[in-house]
Amino acid sequence: MSQTKANCPNCGGPVVFKWAQSVQTTCEYCSSILVRTDINIEKVGEVSSYPADPSPIMIGTEGIFENKAFVVIGRICYEYEHGGWNEWHFVTQTGESGWLSDAQLQYAVTRLTPWPASLNGISMNPGTMVDITASYYTITTITQANYRAVEGELPFQFWDKTVCRFIDLRTSDARFATIDFTEDQPLLFTGRTVTFDELRLKNLRQFEGW
Repeated sequence: MSQTKANCPNCGGPVVFKWAQSVQTTCEYCSSILVRTDINIEKVGEVSSYPADPSPIMIGTEGIFENKAFVVIGRICYEYEHGGWNEWHFVTQTGESGWLSDAQLQYAVTRLTPWPASLNGISMNPGTMVDITASYYTITTITQANYRAVEGELPFQFWDKTVCRFIDLRTSDARFATIDFTEDQPLLFTGRTVTFDELRLKNLRQFEGW
């Protein structure tokens, strides 16, 4: 991956964008949230404290999905009534961007997908079956979550959210989709569920007693 180097406008510490398309990152020295434009880097906020996190995944974790090596470079943390989860932003060796959802030992890999006309006007209720790119998905859960914190590099600005709404959909053959309502226009991410072992992860966070 190509890298872009700069200095934090808040503390002057070195900042490295490992992925050329990254728009936002966090300063590891002062916890500032930094947004990159064409001409400079601007501080837009500060990282909130993270809740206790049992995930072994961290920035720098590497893995393999569909025969492509990837490295985790950022994350968004959410909380909801039954706990919390991480959306880990990763990039592949060929420069593609994706997301690894890490929800209490349940994992899914997704990528941003163009919004299909088949979703327009659909009643979004649990149990509803919808057509997404010629495959039928069933709406399984609707989640109201609270944005908690960000870390590392992201492909878009994400730092001033509060309540976030998500709709998860699944097929009978492990395909997975999420409709994300954090933007004015909903975003669709599609992929599939995976197991921890399937991802062949390394550079994991170590816990006492491992």
